[in-house]
Amino acid sequence: MGFFDRLKKGLTKTRENFTHSIERLIIGYADIDDDLIDELEETLLMADVGVKTTEMLIASVRKGIRNKDIQTPDDLIPFLEKEIVRILDRGESDTPMADCPPTVILVVGTNGVGKTTTIGKLSAYYRHQGKSVLLAAADTFRAAAIEQLEVWGKRADVQVIKHGEGSDPAAVVFDALQAAKARRTEIVIVDTAGRLQTKSNLMQELEKIYRVIGREVPGAPHETLLVLDAGTGQNAISQAELFSQAAPVTGVVLTKLDGTAKGGVTIGITAQLDIPIKWIGVGEGIDDLRPFHAEDFVNALFAKREDAEA
Repeated sequence: MGFFDRLKKGLTKTRENFTHSIERLIIGYADIDDDLIDELEETLLMADVGVKTTEMLIASVRKGIRNKDIQTPDDLIPFLEKEIVRILDRGESDTPMADCPPTVILVVGTNGVGKTTTIGKLSAYYRHQGKSVLLAAADTFRAAAIEQLEVWGKRADVQVIKHGEGSDPAAVVFDALQAAKARRTEIVIVDTAGRLQTKSNLMQELEKIYRVIGREVPGAPHETLLVLDAGTGQNAISQAELFSQAAPVTGVVLTKLDGTAKGGVTIGITAQLDIPIKWIGVGEGIDDLRPFHAEDFVNALFAKREDAEA
């Protein structure tokens, strides 16, 4: 099964909650009227698109009606497809490689969202592309995080630079960058702690890591990825807002899309926070994390029932 088919399958619950709800709504109306628009607004809110993004989409729909782009209820879905692609499409999703290696990717996110797993899958993705990768185990707050990263390192055939539990995360990053420069490693991926309840400590820790990275590799980090669990719905947007204050997030990795009906949050994250989604995860497998492409995502989201079940 190719990734697009896995994406379609993974979005089954979201499609039921989002697309099929809109389809069922449209069947009940012969003409476009205020009641239909009100029900559409409610459907979008129930699908975890978010208040601000729903307001934005409804405003676009009203404008589409005025401009005669939407003349019947059947015109609504093709119109929404185009609007959602427009919101989600932020250009190339792959991390640009540094002219002078290593390219440094910093990965942030709360505990439990699949951060360490994401790093393992990213490593495997880049290894399959023939690139050399080194991992920095800078989540020294949890011993389990270091062990888990080592397991993924073995699976992806990449080395992990680590210190003991409770050690200085910035020192781990420093050692990893020194090792990468000495070995001419192309990519360094840095794991970080995800303790949301101690926001000031988190910010200080990230600031220190940023200083070390910027000093050792000018222009780095080249990417700061925030990992979010799609299943948390609107809470994912709150987390994104908080982490954006602590670190200049350049992209989002959205995990666990395959187990949730709340995939509508994908649209809300990009629209509300102006942060592009760079990667999506739709399964447990090492190959189930892939670069995000807006058109593929929307095609999978709006797949007809027979296509989705094929």
